[in-house]
Amino acid sequence: MGHTFLAPQIVTCANLKGLVMKQLENKVAIVTGGASGIGKAIATLFVKEGAKVVISDLNEELGNKVIKELGSDVAVFVKADSASPEDNKKLVDTAVEKFGALHIAVNNAGIGGEAATVGEMKIESWKKVIDINLNGVFYGMHYQLPEIEKVGGSIINIASILGQVGFANSSAYVAAKHGVVGLTKTAGWEYGTKGVRINAIGPGFISTPLVDNALDKDALAYLETQHAMQRLGKPEEVAELALWLASDKSSFVTGSYYPVDGGYLAK
Repeated sequence: MGHTFLAPQIVTCANLKGLVMKQLENKVAIVTGGASGIGKAIATLFVKEGAKVVISDLNEELGNKVIKELGSDVAVFVKADSASPEDNKKLVDTAVEKFGALHIAVNNAGIGGEAATVGEMKIESWKKVIDINLNGVFYGMHYQLPEIEKVGGSIINIASILGQVGFANSSAYVAAKHGVVGLTKTAGWEYGTKGVRINAIGPGFISTPLVDNALDKDALAYLETQHAMQRLGKPEEVAELALWLASDKSSFVTGSYYPVDGGYLAK
C-alpha cells in the first residue's frame, strides 16, 4: 500500500504580513512640530504601525510635503502655533472630525530660543520660549485629555536632557523643559485611573534642523563628545521610544521621564 505525502505549507512573508497586527492599528494620533526632525520621524513610524495622524507645524510647505509622503488617507496637516490655545483645540477637533477619535498625542513642537545669560536675555525671548515649549504642552494636554479619556490612550511630551540638568546660555529652554517634566509627572498622577498614560521623553542632542542649523561644525563636534556614544542621536531613535510609549506594550508606564541621550546624563 502506498503512502501519501503532504507537501508542507509554505508560509511566505506576504502571508505573515496580513497576520501580524501593527502596534497602533486603528489608533488616531496628533504630532505637533511634525514637519521635520523628531516630529516627522515619530509621525512616519506611527503611520507605518497603523495609526492615522494629524500633523501640525508652522512650516506649511514642509508639512504638506510630509503628508504627500505618508498619504492623505492616513495623515492630515494643520498649520498651527503651539503657543495658541485655539490652535491646540483645532488639532483635537480635526482628529475627531477626520478620523473619529483621539488615542495618542505627541507634544513635540519647540524652539531653541536666544542664547544669552539670564541677566542679558531679552524678556520677549524668555516669554516666547516659555510660551511655545511649556505653555504649548499645557494647552495641548488641556484639549487632548478629555478626548483621549473617552477611549483610553497615551500622551507623550517631548522634553529634553535639559529637563534634568542646566545648560549655560539656555535658561528659558532649560526652565521650560524642566516644567514639561513636572507637568508630565503631575498629569500622570491625575489620570492614572482614567485610562490615560502620560510620559515624557528626554532626547539628547539629536541631528535635526533645530540643532544642525543653529550650530557650526566645531560646536557640533564638541556636542558629540558630551555623549558617551560620542555622536549625536537620530530622530528615528527617539521615534522608537515614542512608539513604545504610545503602544499597549507600555501599559504599566505613566508619569515617567525617559532619556534617549547616548549616555549624556550618565556623566
